[in-house]
Amino acid sequence: MATSNPAFSQSPAFQNGSAAAATLSAENLQEMYNAPAAGAVETDRMTVEDTIVKTAVSFGVLLVGAVIGWIVPVLWIPAAIVGLVLAFVNIFKNRKKPSPALTLAYAGAQGIFIGGISLFYENLASGVVLQAVIGTIVVVGVTLALFASGKIRASAKATKVFLIALVGYLLFSVVNVILMLTNVSDDPWGLRGEFRIFGIPLGLIIGVLVVIMCAYSLVLDFDAIQQGVKNRAPRVFGWAGAFGIMVTVIWLYLELLRIFAISRN
Repeated sequence: MATSNPAFSQSPAFQNGSAAAATLSAENLQEMYNAPAAGAVETDRMTVEDTIVKTAVSFGVLLVGAVIGWIVPVLWIPAAIVGLVLAFVNIFKNRKKPSPALTLAYAGAQGIFIGGISLFYENLASGVVLQAVIGTIVVVGVTLALFASGKIRASAKATKVFLIALVGYLLFSVVNVILMLTNVSDDPWGLRGEFRIFGIPLGLIIGVLVVIMCAYSLVLDFDAIQQGVKNRAPRVFGWAGAFGIMVTVIWLYLELLRIFAISRN
């Protein structure tokens, strides 16, 4: 029986009888079978594989910038300012149409900032950079494995708690910086090192909580990419996924740097 859907009724491929069979010969069917599957380039649709490639390219640029920042650490302050500006520009652009150039520019600027501040922490406490790098890889790897296996997923309730915790952490960070700049707190880490709970510096306790927040932020990033693929979003939105993962991983790395440095002190 022929389908009643007008989208299919005019195509011989979806009709019974000899007409469709005559249209597609055995050779045609074999050629179709042997042809490679259409990828992101052919369909211009977002895929997980294509987003992974874009993310890898972005982190490649970030690593190049990190080498430059390590060699010329004086650039880390202007790079931090440029990176912050580009972050807001990318957030605005990603709502409409992500820009590959702006995403890579952000990666480069943040890389220089990461390289310079990593050298500062390494001079402060030798070995913390390697520890932070390994810690970042472990957290990202475990989170990705749990997400891929379906054992952890984003939920509305968890996301609400995450946003509340994020706002609280941002307020604490701003207050801590102000106290340090005004010399109200004479500890090098401000409230993070000055206050202790059961002998443990406040900075370590907050740091562990922030690492958990970073892990959940990665879950949100992975979930957003998955939803983009399901919604057949344009291929260019893979850059938005790469940008989101970069922001979270950089945040995670910086927090681990601080945790290991405070623990050394």
